[in-house]
Amino acid sequence: MMTRISCVVALTFAAALPAEAQTVKPIKVLMVSGGCCHHYAAQRAILEAGLKARIPVEVSHVFYDPKPGEKATRPALPIYGNPHYADGYDVVLHNECAADEDSAEALDAVLAPHRQGMPGVNLHCAMHSYRSGTWKQPVKAGDANARWFEYTGIQSTGHGPQSPIHLVVDPAGHPVAQGFQPFVTANEELYNNLTQFNVTPVLTGTQPEAKAEAERALKFNVAWTHRYGPKQARVFSITLAHNEAGMADPRYLDLVARGLLWSTGHLRDDGAAEAGYLLR
Repeated sequence: MMTRISCVVALTFAAALPAEAQTVKPIKVLMVSGGCCHHYAAQRAILEAGLKARIPVEVSHVFYDPKPGEKATRPALPIYGNPHYADGYDVVLHNECAADEDSAEALDAVLAPHRQGMPGVNLHCAMHSYRSGTWKQPVKAGDANARWFEYTGIQSTGHGPQSPIHLVVDPAGHPVAQGFQPFVTANEELYNNLTQFNVTPVLTGTQPEAKAEAERALKFNVAWTHRYGPKQARVFSITLAHNEAGMADPRYLDLVARGLLWSTGHLRDDGAAEAGYLLR
């Protein structure tokens, strides 16, 4: 098992920020990553740098990058068995791909902080993690294999081809999408939405250039928010960024940063960030 913690030194962090931002308390982010199908070392670097350029954060990492011969879809994340893994942090950012991790005990630990009110941000393959039972069939609240989907907000069981996604803001509007200009991504995966748990959509997407005509008409939520658990923890999820080039897109990083601000209560209902919490 590999565990690595990287924290920003307070004096170095403060010196790099505008004067207004130095008066606010940095958001302590714990980023969980590792597993199959992605270059997580590169993604950790992209996300940490992108967040620090946009909002006042201290970023720590806990991860496991599978070794050759190991089952990458069941990464031995150090948070398993430790329900207190997020103690001392303000938000957990999930960027793991644990598609075949079906242990109820592992999931108990992963969900424990969020059930106690810890905000969450979920990226891409996090939505396809911790699957068990007949997870390809629609689940309902309270089912044993619905617990992770209840946390992320949407049960997604698969995706279409890698093809550009046309993104638009949900007509109802959302603080996270304030100032967002619709754009077309590079090749991306459009995750399906099989079951929803009281989510508030942020962005929707279509793939009109997909080779299969049936896939061109599909429209799914790409980003959303909701409240989870008995403490109504704030959760923001976005299914984009299969590829590192898409993750490095400034528009994507803007969305993740604003979603993180919303989840931690630093984004007002009008879409404006609290003073000092948006650097660019």
